[in-house]
Amino acid sequence: MLDVSPEAFEALVSDGLDSLHEDMLSELDNVIFLIEDRPEDGSDLLGVYEGFSLAERERYGYGEEPDRIILFRENLLEHCSDHDELVREIRVTLVHEIAHFYGIGEERIHELGWG
Repeated sequence: MLDVSPEAFEALVSDGLDSLHEDMLSELDNVIFLIEDRPEDGSDLLGVYEGFSLAERERYGYGEEPDRIILFRENLLEHCSDHDELVREIRVTLVHEIAHFYGIGEERIHELGWG
């Protein structure tokens, strides 16, 4: 497994977000990005979107809990063989989970080459 400190990993995620096209981020509203070591269920997920996609929302307003995009640090570190692959995989995972926010399903994400 790659050896990347939590602080360095957080910086890579921040850099990954900064590398995304502004159009991808422009509609993100009330979404927080988190890093956890592993999913609670012990699965090998690299990331997850928790919330209601734009396609599922009837109304969204004041007082709503934020949606969450979570990246799983240890799973990503185990999945990647070197630093460059980790950087790429963090970006792919961010794009994948942001796509879910917009209501884009797994099949379409793969058709677009985003996951």
